[in-house]
Amino acid sequence: MNVAVAIQAIANLSWLAFFGILVLIVIRAGRKQPVKGLTSVMIGTLVLAGVLTTLSAGIVFIEPNERGVVISALAPDGYRKQALEPGLRWIIPFFERVEFYSVAKQTYTMSGTVSEGQVQGNDSVAARTADGQEIFMDASVLFKVDPTKVVQVHINWQKRYADDLVRPLARGIIRDIVSQYRVDEVVSTRRLEMTQEIQAEMERKLEENGLLLDDFILRNITFSPEYAASVEQKQIAEQQAQQAKFVVEQKKQEAEQARQVAQGKADAAVIAAKGDADARLIQAEAEAKALQMIADVLKENPDLLTYEYIQQLAPGIQVMLVPNDNPFLLPLPSMEQPEVTPTLPVSPTIP
Repeated sequence: MNVAVAIQAIANLSWLAFFGILVLIVIRAGRKQPVKGLTSVMIGTLVLAGVLTTLSAGIVFIEPNERGVVISALAPDGYRKQALEPGLRWIIPFFERVEFYSVAKQTYTMSGTVSEGQVQGNDSVAARTADGQEIFMDASVLFKVDPTKVVQVHINWQKRYADDLVRPLARGIIRDIVSQYRVDEVVSTRRLEMTQEIQAEMERKLEENGLLLDDFILRNITFSPEYAASVEQKQIAEQQAQQAKFVVEQKKQEAEQARQVAQGKADAAVIAAKGDADARLIQAEAEAKALQMIADVLKENPDLLTYEYIQQLAPGIQVMLVPNDNPFLLPLPSMEQPEVTPTLPVSPTIP
C-alpha cells in the first residue's frame, strides 16, 4: 500500500467518524442530553477528514513500471507537457487528475487457435503471396509504451493503442510484405528475411506513434485446404522419388561392393601367382648356383665324384666298376685284413 492510498483510507475513516458523531449528536439532542463536547469532537473530525481528503487528492504515487499523464484544468492545453516519473508526486487537488500508463512490455497475439489471442475465435492474419496463394499467419507483437512519449500516446490513442493501433498496423504490414514473396519463399527459403522485414517496418511505424517494438514473432503459417492437399501430394511424390533414388544408390553400392570384392580376389590371385613364380625363380636360381658350385669343385677335384660314389656304396661291396677309361676292377680294402689283392686284366668294356 502506497502513501496516497494510506492517506485516502485514513480520510475515509475520518469521514465515517464524522458522520457517526453527527448521528450521535442528533440522537442525544433528541433526548435533550448535553452535546457540547461531542460538537467539538465532530468539528475536529470534520476538519481532519477535509484535510486528509485534500491531501490524498493531491498526493500521487507512480509505480516503477508506470508513468502518469496529468490532466489539468489550470493548464492552457488541459494537460501537463511532461508525464509524472515514478515515485511520490504532488498535483493540485480537485483541479488535476492523473491517468496511469504502463511502460512494461505487452504482448498482442493474433492466432487461429480459439482463446489463444486477444480476440476470441480465429484471428490469424490472412495474406496472399506473390504467386496468388492464400496463407494464414499466427503472430505475436511484443511492445511497450515509450516512457518519453506517454503524453503523446494519451492524446492520440488513450488506452486504445493496443486494439486501435498495434492490431491493424501489424495485420496491414504483414499483408503488404507477404505479397512480395512466393509461397515457397514464405514457408522456407526466405522466411527469416521476410520476418525481419516485417519487424523493421513495424518498428518504424510504432515508433512514430509513441510505442517501442521489442520483438515480432511469426508463430505459424497454414494454408487453404486445397493448397495444403497439393503440398501434401507433392511431398509424398518427393518422398517416393527420394526412396527410389535411395534404392538405386543402394544397388549401386552393392554392385560396387561386389566389384571391389571380386577385384580383391583377383588381385590376391595375381599376388599369389607372382609369389609362387618368384619362389620358383629363387629356387631355380639357388639350384643353378648350387650346380655351378658343384661343377667348379669337380673341375678342381676330379676324383671327388668317385669318392662320393664310393661313399654311397653298401658296406658289403668288395668290387666296384671303374670308368671305361680304366681297364681294371679295383678290389675294395677289407675292413678285417689289410691285404692287397692282385689285379687281373679285364676287358675294356663290361657287359
